[in-house]
Amino acid sequence: MESQVRGGTRWKRFALVMVPSVAATAAVGIGLAQGALAASFSVSGQEFKVSAEHLEGWGFAQYGGIDTTYTSTEGDKKVQRPVAISSFDRAEITKMCQSVKTEIPFIGKTIYLRLEAGPNEGRKVEAKNLYIDVAQLDADATFEDIDIGVAAGDKSRGPAVKDSSVKKGAFAQQARKADLVGVEQTAWATTAGTFKLSGLSMRLGTDSKMECF
Repeated sequence: MESQVRGGTRWKRFALVMVPSVAATAAVGIGLAQGALAASFSVSGQEFKVSAEHLEGWGFAQYGGIDTTYTSTEGDKKVQRPVAISSFDRAEITKMCQSVKTEIPFIGKTIYLRLEAGPNEGRKVEAKNLYIDVAQLDADATFEDIDIGVAAGDKSRGPAVKDSSVKKGAFAQQARKADLVGVEQTAWATTAGTFKLSGLSMRLGTDSKMECF
């Protein structure tokens, strides 16, 4: 599953957070805060951390895939990594935190970008058609009407896997609803059809405590 194309957009090439300089990172973050990129965006190119107090998701599916990125530090070398792709038709997230660690070789510093949103139950983060390329996940999870082992691409057993590039017959699982509490995950990419970030806050700094966990 190489540089997935979803809805006609090559999401993995549209990097939101991981850009080659702090100035560009800040500019994109400011654009998001002003709503310029709020309709649809992708975070890719480097592993990052995401935490949430509570994630409620409907139309959940999970299946294996390959995240493909291109690193300019290695001469635009293509890098492929196995990931677990989690998808939701719709999700609501409370106290979401996202942090990215960026090393700046020319000045010998490490910069952290931290985004926070959905501060309480009354102002949640809302997402539709959400995909996350997960490298690691820790949470307390409850699933409703779960179907484990559904074949990827087998529409006769429900709309579990929405990405047509997944190999037909591969292992997957789906659930009508997924409820995750105390989420801590590292991921390589996040894409969403729409993403409403209520109470968005962005900070840049050099303190490693700015990471979400």
